[in-house]
Amino acid sequence: MKELYIGSHLSTAGGWSALLKRSHEEHGTTFAFFPRSPYGRPSKALNPSEADAFARQLTAEHYGPLVVHAPYVYNLAGKDPDKREFAIRALAEDIRLLTPIRETGQEIYINIHPGAHVGQGPDRGCSLISDGLNRVFGLEPGIMVLLETMAGKGTECGRNFEELATIIDGVDDKANVGVTVDTCHVLDAGYDLVNDFDGVMRQLDDVIGLERVKAVHVNDSQFGLSSHKDRHANIGDGRLGIPFFTRMVNDPRLSRLPMILETKELTETTHREEIALLRGLVQ
Repeated sequence: MKELYIGSHLSTAGGWSALLKRSHEEHGTTFAFFPRSPYGRPSKALNPSEADAFARQLTAEHYGPLVVHAPYVYNLAGKDPDKREFAIRALAEDIRLLTPIRETGQEIYINIHPGAHVGQGPDRGCSLISDGLNRVFGLEPGIMVLLETMAGKGTECGRNFEELATIIDGVDDKANVGVTVDTCHVLDAGYDLVNDFDGVMRQLDDVIGLERVKAVHVNDSQFGLSSHKDRHANIGDGRLGIPFFTRMVNDPRLSRLPMILETKELTETTHREEIALLRGLVQ
């Protein structure tokens, strides 16, 4: 079996070259990062003029697709028109920053939490997200946006496969929208990955289509099935457990995808050790 594309979410402090150095230190072959501050301010570390050289180094080292994570502050489903407008404009700016990387031949996606309807109802929330993505792609179409599967806490949209499918159905440029499967979120949302892995995969294929799944967030779950808590646990320390992750890394539908760890860094070597652990499960 081909070696896994795997890595973690890395700090951008120090810029593009520091990102790559951190990936080397954990022995990664993909990674994630925020393209701007978690609060939405433009990044001072990521110089657009240096993105091309960064991408060429990645391709020279045979990296897998990168899965950049949009800041959590974006809410395309929000009530406040100004906040929705900020999310649209900022996401378009993020795509503009990342497009030169893709243009070198290095695949890269930008992952978003779809949004929270904040009391407007999931139908209205999903509609606003679709409309927002249509606006984004009208401004900057250069990078595929991945909708993350959500745990269903609060008023999150994307709490089940059907809501993600509804959002995608409302996007004009459907070829530019994919999905990131977060293993913790899927379990927390009520899909029994532990006891019915193949059944969950069939549902995902029937409702969304496995061809749309482009990345995996690899997280164990503190609270487990139908908890709707969204509390990540380190690999093997939660309700998913090592048998699930063994199944995951050996399943050809998922093992070909970039896998991003979002687990807690208990020590400086936690992610390097978890990457080695997951690679060691490949049979």
